[in-house]
Amino acid sequence: MKKGDFVAAILRKIFESDLEMIMNWRMSPEVTKYMYTDPVLTLEDQHNWFKKLKESNANEKYWIIELENGTPVGLMSVNNIDYINDQASWAYYIGSTEARGKGLGRILECNMYDYAFEILNLNKLWCEVFEFNEKVIMMHEKFGSKVEGKLTDHIKKNGKYFNVVRMAILRKEWEDKNSKVDYTKIPIDEY
Repeated sequence: MKKGDFVAAILRKIFESDLEMIMNWRMSPEVTKYMYTDPVLTLEDQHNWFKKLKESNANEKYWIIELENGTPVGLMSVNNIDYINDQASWAYYIGSTEARGKGLGRILECNMYDYAFEILNLNKLWCEVFEFNEKVIMMHEKFGSKVEGKLTDHIKKNGKYFNVVRMAILRKEWEDKNSKVDYTKIPIDEY
């Protein structure tokens, strides 16, 4: 483990036994604050999502973020994988409040860039972030993502409109940045 890293972690496949935990994370106000929706989910919803995910994992992949001690702390995904235009979107959340703010974001972000460009062989990886989430925007910029634009009044939650920042990094930008960033490589289950 390198200095500044939280702890060693892995990105492992989702199991059916994870669905209730994911459901609880996904409905947690600490998570939904930064997401487009505030869902009310059931285990049946989760099982239907999991079934759909298993049937169509060619253009989206999901992993449980698990610490080296076996504690699951969140979910990471790469979505909208477009092999024609060599691009995809990505996202993650830390469902465990105890795991936030301790350097795990660095590990996850840098390893997702490696995965997107080395394993998926993409040219571009993009994400969308609420404009008020300044810490995450700054973190993405720190590791090479750039703001491509702002979507004004893009998402309506609780009767209020929110701006969304679209960010992206290109393969060549990560290749230039990668050698200057100190991070721990983690295992990522392949689908």
